[in-house]
Amino acid sequence: MPETQSVEVQTADGPMRLYEAKPAGEARGAVIVIQEAFGVNDHIEDVTRRFADVGYHAVAPEVFHRAGANKTAPYDDFSQVLPLFEGLTDQAFLVDVDATVAHLGDAGFGPEQIGIVGFCMGGRVTFLVALERALGAAVGFYGGGIVTARFPQFPALVDRVEELKTPWLGLFGDQDQGIPVADVEQLRDALERAPVDTHVVRYEEADHGFHCDARPAYNAPAAKDGWERTLAWFDDHLA
Repeated sequence: MPETQSVEVQTADGPMRLYEAKPAGEARGAVIVIQEAFGVNDHIEDVTRRFADVGYHAVAPEVFHRAGANKTAPYDDFSQVLPLFEGLTDQAFLVDVDATVAHLGDAGFGPEQIGIVGFCMGGRVTFLVALERALGAAVGFYGGGIVTARFPQFPALVDRVEELKTPWLGLFGDQDQGIPVADVEQLRDALERAPVDTHVVRYEEADHGFHCDARPAYNAPAAKDGWERTLAWFDDHLA
């Protein structure tokens, strides 16, 4: 069983909670888990423990800390989500990831030993981080807004693929109404110009949120394949 705890780290925008799960034995590397738009909830904490179960020192930063401590929203009430984005910008995401990387550095992990994975909102964050920071590897599950911007403070990123510094794997569902297949294929084509290893996978029967077993959109075959691909991506790219 992994050892779990909540720890507080300091960021330029104030204190931030990390949910942390450590493996029973020596860690094979570290993983940062970036939440969905619903916060560091039971599901994200479970995913963090799953990485610890397979040998990673895993942490989930609470990027909604600017809206208050321990902020989450239910999956069935999106009206509670938007207030949680208070103060969030791409620079704020990077501030939080930098503080998380520093925490893992204190635990003995260099950037090349750290992977980052994100879901929904967090899927786009992993692409942003891959552009701005050199980590070992990054994986984004159904990250919207990479090709078509959704909010002014979160611009589209697809035109910056030649700046990628971290190998990036993107996993998408064809039934996702928020991320059209045409956008996914535009991203795939653009990534041919990337200076690092990249890969895009589409799941024909999967919708947005297919990896989350707490949501109606959960698709077990796609979730299993995506998880296995994520672990393989980290195996291949983390030092």
